[in-house]
Amino acid sequence: MPFTLASIQFVPQKGKVPANLDRIAELTTQAAGSGADMCLFPESAVTGYFLEGGASEHSLSADDLTEELTMRLSHLDSPVDIAVGFYEKHGGQPFNSAAYIEIPGGGRPGRLVHVYRKFFLPTYGVFDEERFHSRGSRLGVFDSRFGRMAILICEDVWHSILATLCAVRGAEILLVPSASPARGFGEDKPNNLLRYERMLRCISEEHGMYAAVAMLVGFEGGKGFSGGSMVYDPFGHQMVQCPIGDESMVLAEIDFSQVEIARSRTPLVDDLRSAWETIKELTASAG
Repeated sequence: MPFTLASIQFVPQKGKVPANLDRIAELTTQAAGSGADMCLFPESAVTGYFLEGGASEHSLSADDLTEELTMRLSHLDSPVDIAVGFYEKHGGQPFNSAAYIEIPGGGRPGRLVHVYRKFFLPTYGVFDEERFHSRGSRLGVFDSRFGRMAILICEDVWHSILATLCAVRGAEILLVPSASPARGFGEDKPNNLLRYERMLRCISEEHGMYAAVAMLVGFEGGKGFSGGSMVYDPFGHQMVQCPIGDESMVLAEIDFSQVEIARSRTPLVDDLRSAWETIKELTASAG
C-alpha cells in the first residue's frame, strides 16, 4: 500500500541519550502531523556519532530503544513506523545499528520489527569505527506492514554489492541512516553529498527500487556533518532533498506499484536472480 516517508535530519546532543530520544519523538510527532506514516532518522541519532570509547557506555538494547520511543509516542492516535540509527548493546558488544520499530499509538506497545548491524566499519581518515564497534553479519532485509524493505548504514552503501544483495532478496526500498562528515567541495555541494546522490541514483535506477537516506547535521569535535537527506524513486529520479547544514525534514510518497513497473521495464533484478547460481560459482572459482 502507498505510504508517506519522512526523511529527517537533526543535530543530536553528543552522549545525551534521553534528550535525543525526546527530540526524535518530537520530530516524529511533527512528521506524523504532516501526514508521515514512516520516519527515517540518521545514523547514531540517539547518541551522536563521534563517541569513540563512549560508544559502549551510551549504547542501549533494541528492546529498550523500542520501549523508550513507545513511551514517548503513546499520545499518537495513528500508527507510525520509525527507522533510526543507534549504538546498540547486544551480546556484551557494542554495534553501530539501526532499528525499525512500529509505534501503534494509543498507548499500545510498540513492536521491534528488525535490527540491522553495520557491516562495513570505516577506520580511515576521521573514522575509527572498527576500534569501538563489532561488525554485523546479517543482511538487513525484512518485511514491514508496507512491504519488503532493507536497511544499510552509511559506509555500507558505498559498497554496491550490499545494495545488490538487498534487491535480489526482494527489497523494494533501501533505507540508509548516515552520518557523513562534509569533505571537499564540488559545484555547490560537499563532495561526499554529491557521491551520495550518484550512489542512490544508480542503486534506484539499476535495481528499480526506492532509495532514501537520512543524514546527520551539526558539528562534533570540529567535524561538520553535511545534511542533504534525500529520496529517489525506482526510476533514478530524485524526489526530494533537505538543505545542507540545517535541521529539516522532507516528505515523499512511496508507492511500491512503481517498483513493479520499473522492474518490468528494465528487468535487471530478475536477470540477477536467474543467473544467481552461476554468479556464486564464478565467485567461488575466483579464489
